[in-house]
Amino acid sequence: MVLKRWKGSGRRRAVSAGVFGAALWLGVGGLFAAPPAQAATGGCPGRLVRTLPFPTGEVRVYKSRTQACAVTVAARPGERRRITVVVQPRGGVPVRDAGEFTRFAGPVVVGAVNRCVHVTGSVAAESVASGWILC
Repeated sequence: MVLKRWKGSGRRRAVSAGVFGAALWLGVGGLFAAPPAQAATGGCPGRLVRTLPFPTGEVRVYKSRTQACAVTVAARPGERRRITVVVQPRGGVPVRDAGEFTRFAGPVVVGAVNRCVHVTGSVAAESVASGWILC
């Protein structure tokens, strides 16, 4: 029995295996890619402008062109405890998120075009207040 070898068939297999391997590599790479930017900011629009630390956590304050946003993050996530975040624009009504959470409270977003904001956050019995910022 004589086996016929078609010209280029090995090359075609190598190319198709390479294309398949590259597609598989890109597909698997998507599983381990960095999280979206919004996940990294806790869901807040804008850029991080202040971090207010306190013994049991920190409050992260973000600012975009039209909004101010805040998230309170526990220093030791895991156990369920009372976590709050409050943002009040000057001359406006405070907006809050509070509850029994394991990691963070928020995001809380308020309109802050040319307005100062007052931010308060707490984890368990410890808290922090910013005073009027982002003026």
